[in-house]
Amino acid sequence: MTSPNVLDCRPSLEGRVALVTGGLGGIGRAVVGSLLAHGARVALTFADGHESPAAAADVVALAPLNASAHALDLRFEVSILACFAAALDRWGSIDILVNNAAVGTATVAAYANRAGEQDSAMLSINADGTLKMCQAYLAWAAQHPTGRAGKIINISSVGGGVSAFPGFRLSDGMSKAAVAFLTRQLAAELTDSLIDVFAVCPGATNTPMLQASTLDPMSPSDRAAFVAAMPKRRLIEPIDIANIVTFLASGYSTPLHGAVIDASMGLGVRPGLITERTH
Repeated sequence: MTSPNVLDCRPSLEGRVALVTGGLGGIGRAVVGSLLAHGARVALTFADGHESPAAAADVVALAPLNASAHALDLRFEVSILACFAAALDRWGSIDILVNNAAVGTATVAAYANRAGEQDSAMLSINADGTLKMCQAYLAWAAQHPTGRAGKIINISSVGGGVSAFPGFRLSDGMSKAAVAFLTRQLAAELTDSLIDVFAVCPGATNTPMLQASTLDPMSPSDRAAFVAAMPKRRLIEPIDIANIVTFLASGYSTPLHGAVIDASMGLGVRPGLITERTH
């Protein structure tokens, strides 16, 4: 393949179309806003049957000429293909795929009651769903070459994607490790293409998912101690991760093709930090 045009090597996302899964959540909502602010048109998804179409419509209403919302259930390939078809029908192409949608230890309970069924749902949504999103995008891109650099940006986690943490739910860590492996494998297979592939592995990020799984059950004093034990003595904010995603979506990121990025403020390289500060 030829090298991308020099105009692709720029920070602006003007004229690019991004598909962002899980666009209503903490990180996803921040990514949608950041990509729109940098000139992209954005198709965001919401969890079919679990998130409000009206809430998605409210996000689109903030940028009606540059945003659209589409239902998606990552457990089912038919829903994935329908989502792609709807986004393509609205925008004509997809240049950037951000696989952000996922469930965690608390939020997976919306999909199943029993622990074993929850584990299966976790792996189905987080790992297999991300795999099928990538496959759908690559199949479309192979049939519709644009001559522009494409981007796949997978959101993994420091737990599973970078390090192992005792007590971390096995299916959660496994699903995130699968996303990191998928990123490396696709990057190895796409070195001669114009499509760049990355994974971002956030640490403790101030999202509804973290609040539901970790912060809400804590007393105010325990919550303060938890935050103080984090690297830099604060939580990562969704906009911190969104800024990384926006950089990766730009023409500046190609040399990082294949990178699994530790975005944990140091927790990934020093996973014992929490116990060091609390004991």
